[in-house]
Parts: sequence; C-alpha cells; structure tokens
Amino acid sequence: MAVPVPRIGRLPSGARDAITDVGGVTVGHATLDAGDVHTGVTVVRPHGGDPYLQRVPAGFTVLNGFGKSVGLMQVEELGVLEAPIALTNTFSVPAVAAAQIRQCMAANPECGRGLPTLNPLVFECNDGFLNDIQRMAVTEADYLRAWSAASADFAQGSVGAGRGMTSFGVKGGIGSASRLAGAHTVGALVLANYGVRDNLVIAGHAVGAPVAAMPAEPEKGSIIILIATDAPLDARQLRRLSLRAGAGLARTGSVFGHGSGDIALAFSTAYTLPQRPIEPMPAVAMLHDALLDGLFQAVADSVEQAILHALWRATSFVGRDGHMRPALADLLRDAQPHASAASGLFTVEPT
Repeated sequence: MAVPVPRIGRLPSGARDAITDVGGVTVGHATLDAGDVHTGVTVVRPHGGDPYLQRVPAGFTVLNGFGKSVGLMQVEELGVLEAPIALTNTFSVPAVAAAQIRQCMAANPECGRGLPTLNPLVFECNDGFLNDIQRMAVTEADYLRAWSAASADFAQGSVGAGRGMTSFGVKGGIGSASRLAGAHTVGALVLANYGVRDNLVIAGHAVGAPVAAMPAEPEKGSIIILIATDAPLDARQLRRLSLRAGAGLARTGSVFGHGSGDIALAFSTAYTLPQRPIEPMPAVAMLHDALLDGLFQAVADSVEQAILHALWRATSFVGRDGHMRPALADLLRDAQPHASAASGLFTVEPT
C-alpha cells in the first residue's frame, strides 16, 4: 500500500498545489536519460511574454553559498529578473547561460547594442553521483526544449534538472507546491539535492528506520528554491520572502551544511518593469510590510511541501557506474507495517 504524502500546514493550496497556481507562471523540462547520462534542464517562465523586455521584481537569499549559479549579482543590484529561470547540473551552467543569451539576441537584435546585455539566470546542483557530469551533455537545444515545453501542468520527481539528484541518501529531484494567503497565492518549486540521512524529518517526525539501510554520508549537496507570488511586492520585500524559505527547508532536517549550496529566490508577477527607458515605470501600491506574515507562512509551508513532493514523486533507478538511489516512497511503504502507530506519519491525509 502506497504511503500518502503528508499535508503540511493549514493554509489551503491552489488548484494544482504547484508554483503554476501563480497566474502566468509555467514550468518545462528536458530530461536526458541514456547510458551514464542522467540529467536535464528545468525552466521556470515568470510570464508568457519576453522577460528581457518586461522584467519582474525579485529578491534572493543565499543560505549557504557553496554554489556556482550565474546571474545573482545583477539581481541583487537591480532587483529584477530579465531571463527565464533555468535549473541544471553544475557543469552545464555555461551552456545553459549561453543558450539564454542566444535566445534573447534572436528575439531582441539590439540586445548588447542599443539595449543592455542580458543577465542570464541559471541555478545548479551537482548530480555527479548518478550522472556522468563530465560528459557536459546538456546543450542549447535541451534548454530550448525545456523552455518550449513550459506549461501550467508539469511533471515532478526524477525529471528535467532533477533527473540525477539525491536527497537524504534517497532519490531527490523536482518538487512543487502552493499555498493561499488571503487574496494572494504563493508557489514554490525546489531542485532537491541535499540532506544527511540521519537528519531527515517528515511532517515533524524524525525518520530513521525507513532509510537506515542507506549509508550515512556528509552533507555535500544543494537545494535551489524558487518562490513565486502574485502579491504586489518590491525587491526588498521579496528578499524577505526568500529568507523564509529557510524555515521550510530547516523543517525537513537541513542545517545548511558546509558543502551544500542553498539558494532561495522569490519573484512577483503582480507587475512588470520595462527594459526600454522610453516606457514609463509602473505606479504600484505595494503590500504593507505589516501584512507580510501570511505570505511568510505560505512560503515556509509551500517549501516544505514541495520538498516532500520531490521525495515522494522521485523514482528509484541506477545511474552511472551502477550507482543506485532508492525512492523514499518505496522505503516508507516497505517499512509501514513496522512503523509506530503513535507517530501518525503513515495515517495522514494525502494531498
């Protein structure tokens, strides 16, 4: 009998319980799965237009900086996104960044000439245990395939950038969730590739026995957390939202370990900021700071839920050189008859 995914928090979810419950946000994958190559690209598009011309406000938090992302310096300075957000493996960051630049130049011939250069935005995690990362297999075509596939409905688990990822000694990957905070929606998407086996916490319950058969390893993974909201917030407020992603991450047992690159980025779809100076800047009434607590709660809950979705929807498989990661859902199912009834872990309502 399958073990249902625990439901985190009391806030209601959007219709999909995914980041795409925030209107206009879409997600697409390109998955590479042949021989010793188990990797891919995941693209998050903030809206259906050209983000280079119609930028969205954003802010981010580096919880632990053991990472090789591209584009964060300019986001910190200007507080905007001007490219789709791309996720991939560590060694494929340059190829995906180049693909974003070429895509922008094709759509905007004045990019880097009459208009500013593009700030590509690419995040990464190291999938080298299951994927032959030295092959550097991801290409420009893979990025474009993920971009073209972006939709409100998308797969989670061992897909796209999540194909070769590991969390807590089991299979990691892509997960997403959403929560409604009053009139506003908050959505999270994670690329989960972090965690020490013995630290795993599920819905407030320490989980040791189901994964005890897996060897303990030091923390040397990463997690990328993306937060979208339709609340009218500025870059400063969005940075504050991104910081609260750490609360949801910590609930799962992360201590933001030395070798883990833990980065959270939040953006708003409530308005756009024009690239061309001849276009007027919008006059937007921002949400009052004193009203942010509901959004903070929604961020923490949706991040924790997205991580559980990544773990539950990932599938077991054997990667390069025979390296294997089991699916957590399979381990929990096998351990269910021996679990303590008092824990409540295996009797929660499914999402």
